[in-house]
Amino acid sequence: MATEFWKSTKLSEMTPKQWESLCDGCGRCCLNKFEDTKTKKIFYSDVACQLLDTKSCRCSDYPNRTKKVPDCVVLSPRNLKKMNCLPPTCGYRLVAEGKDLYWWHPLKSGSAKSVHEAGISVRGRVISEIGLSDEEIEDRLVTWPMSPRGKRKTKP
Repeated sequence: MATEFWKSTKLSEMTPKQWESLCDGCGRCCLNKFEDTKTKKIFYSDVACQLLDTKSCRCSDYPNRTKKVPDCVVLSPRNLKKMNCLPPTCGYRLVAEGKDLYWWHPLKSGSAKSVHEAGISVRGRVISEIGLSDEEIEDRLVTWPMSPRGKRKTKP
């Protein structure tokens, strides 16, 4: 893959491999969210989609996710700008806004582990939605998914 292709390639012109690689694997987009219908503000919970593997922070059935979870949103260059629920750390959102990726993004760091090491992923911070009611999930609202702060990169 070309070095820093996200700086020179339009989202709509990316190959499927380039597009998919913009996902940093944080899992924040897979958290249950609530939207205030008046303000359109999004509120995150610490409850993950039933398909999220909470250790890898990846979908456990990515090819079939929309069949198993009907409200799962498939991102595309066309609907990306309308998505007000993506966290500020999201690679798709950053590139759409003309910003660079964070240092811990796997495309920058060269490692899929860096998003976890930086404390950006949901690993160790969430529970599964399985068996929870909407009311129980709504009782678990959190603010950290909207924070771009991760641990500072330290030298070995």
